[in-house]
Amino acid sequence: MVGLLGRKFGMTQIYDSKGNCVPVTVLEVGPCLVTNIRTKEKNGYSAVQLGYCDIEERKLSKSVLGKFKTLNVPIKKYLREIRTEKIEGLKVGDRILVDTFQAGEYVDISGISIGKGFQGVVKRHHFVGGKRSHGSMFGRVPGSIGASSFPSRVVKGMRAAGHMGDASVTIQNIEIVDVHPEKNILVIKGQVPGVEGRLLIIRNSKKRGKKDKTWKVENQAVAVDQSKPAPSEKSEESKES
Repeated sequence: MVGLLGRKFGMTQIYDSKGNCVPVTVLEVGPCLVTNIRTKEKNGYSAVQLGYCDIEERKLSKSVLGKFKTLNVPIKKYLREIRTEKIEGLKVGDRILVDTFQAGEYVDISGISIGKGFQGVVKRHHFVGGKRSHGSMFGRVPGSIGASSFPSRVVKGMRAAGHMGDASVTIQNIEIVDVHPEKNILVIKGQVPGVEGRLLIIRNSKKRGKKDKTWKVENQAVAVDQSKPAPSEKSEESKES
């Protein structure tokens, strides 16, 4: 599985080729820094640890700063692991780019939903409630919560009022509408969990994603582009001389 870290910018709308108005969410995705690689031989599982979003040293603890200095990589605010079997060619210090994903692909996005505080059963569990006619004392209350004869107690798992939101949520099979690599922007169809600016984990879809998806590493692409033309130019100059 291939994935990246990003943040939610906000929502807007665009028009597709058929003229339909499509609600979309704009995300800032990457570049992500590879800060560690977990292997089955050493750690018992295979994963890639990614760092995202720059932060000042004074805002981190000494233990966290020591980890980055030991790895000799830039300091990042967020660190998350993505389980994957595709760790070949990756090394600490590599930068993963947003163009790892392409328009038309499907991704799964995980984040923390918006917290709504303590809510009743009508808003939290979509209970209908009672009638609003004159004399009714039922309203938006849950009603009876247990049987009087059997089992003479409140059944475990009964839906009731309580804390709503502020929980980990994953939305699957979200279509990518557009990608802007120069601005690290990913435009996806529909909505994602969380408020603007909150951290999101974007992975290729388990159900509709490409099984052979690979990471797009920045430094490898630069190394290939610069290494090939240099020898040829020097060899031609030596021949002319």
